[in-house]
Amino acid sequence: MPAQVRALRGRIRSAKNMKKITKAMELVATSRIAKAQARLEASRPYAEAITGVLTALSANATIDHPLLTARQQVRRAGVVVVTSDRGLAGGYSSNAIREAESLMERLRRDGKEPVLYVVGRKGVAYYRFRNVAIEASWTGFSEQPAFDDARTIGETLIEAFTRSAEDADATAGPDRVLGLDELHIVYTEFKSLMTQTPVPAIIGPMEIDKQSDGVLPAYEFEPEPEALLDALLPKYINTRIYAALVESSASESAARRRAMKSATDNAEEAIEKYTREMNSARQAGITQEISEIVGGANALAAAGSEV
Repeated sequence: MPAQVRALRGRIRSAKNMKKITKAMELVATSRIAKAQARLEASRPYAEAITGVLTALSANATIDHPLLTARQQVRRAGVVVVTSDRGLAGGYSSNAIREAESLMERLRRDGKEPVLYVVGRKGVAYYRFRNVAIEASWTGFSEQPAFDDARTIGETLIEAFTRSAEDADATAGPDRVLGLDELHIVYTEFKSLMTQTPVPAIIGPMEIDKQSDGVLPAYEFEPEPEALLDALLPKYINTRIYAALVESSASESAARRRAMKSATDNAEEAIEKYTREMNSARQAGITQEISEIVGGANALAAAGSEV
């Protein structure tokens, strides 16, 4: 019986230590959700402003730009999937990967060859384990992305996308490298602390909405519209990528918070269960000792009466 009590005490200590760790991780994840939401809110005014400028720019000029022009034949489509660098986030990464797999399957059915780009160590490990080719990958910033991280990803994608404008129907252009005809990104949209949904979005070629509720102002451009688009379109795509990274960051922290809260609750239940078992074992031991004492006293009393 003492051995059972010692074993249960050890389990209670382990559960309490685990509870401390998961509770701390839950609090850290909660603080990161607020920071990610603040970054997302801070980036929206810039995204809205640059969208308005590009809308006015495209409405006031007839421009044939590689980032705006849809390809007549889409052969290769880049797919960026955003996952986490660390685990303990429930089904966050697996849900994003599942959505990316579904998107790539749809692209294949449409006769398009998907080209995979991965953000996050979990996605990289998943695809490398299955020997799936990864065109490029980026890790180390899934929880706290910076705009420079989005710019690095954007530069790689824009270079591949602009190369496709030089490609022939089935062969590479002068650079001997096949480019991309479409750009897609799969990220996890943050809706609430309890709901995060993986969603696909197309970021290239850009679709500028020329419809407006009001009359767009007439602009005189300096420099020329082509030069402005060359400068603004990459910034816009980088902004879209950054927004997806920030949304995914908030979703990852929310998923981790939910997973850690569940682990904390499970640890509390385990502590209560082991405490009850330990008390029952101790009570059974005490009852057994009392029974032995009473039995011994009765035996002595019976022996004395016989004498």
